[in-house]
Amino acid sequence: MTAALSRKASHSMALVALFAALMAVMGLIPKIDLPLGVPITLQSLGVMLAGCLLGARRGFQSMLLFLAAVAAGLPLLSGGRGGLGVFMAPSAGYLVGYALAAGVTGALMRTLPQGTPLRTAASAFIASVLGGLVFLHAMGIAGLVLLAQMPLDKAFLADLVFVPGDLVKCALCAVVVHTVAKALPDWPFGGRER
Repeated sequence: MTAALSRKASHSMALVALFAALMAVMGLIPKIDLPLGVPITLQSLGVMLAGCLLGARRGFQSMLLFLAAVAAGLPLLSGGRGGLGVFMAPSAGYLVGYALAAGVTGALMRTLPQGTPLRTAASAFIASVLGGLVFLHAMGIAGLVLLAQMPLDKAFLADLVFVPGDLVKCALCAVVVHTVAKALPDWPFGGRER
């Protein structure tokens, strides 16, 4: 029984590390800078994928590992950014939200209906919209209000720039989940036990 627990734990740690590495790879895609100090990046897609594919706990852990590496100074964010200074920038709310949004997305994915690949993909889209878009953007708006001293209404309007691109990322996440569901029908989406 100890060997089974050890194998399960090592599998879990490998998935957490893999998704933290996936976030780092997504940081290699060039960012698009905006005047409000928050760039458009591909990394929010990694948050959605981590939640949908790993579940709340492991998705949260993978993003926390990624953020710890960024805080340690590794240049893993788009544009080669890293270090503690990025957590004082206007985009800090989004960064802090990465781990929490992955957890929310995973918890939603676990509760939404699954079964066929199409139904699982639809659930992934809904979980990504609610966790990876709505929740993550709420964290980002809070960061703009607190760190950039932006009024709430202006922070909300500034955040709307990111919504169309993030809806595309939600659709991409659903496509990936659909592909995984077809290839690996026993995959525990949202951390759901099979």
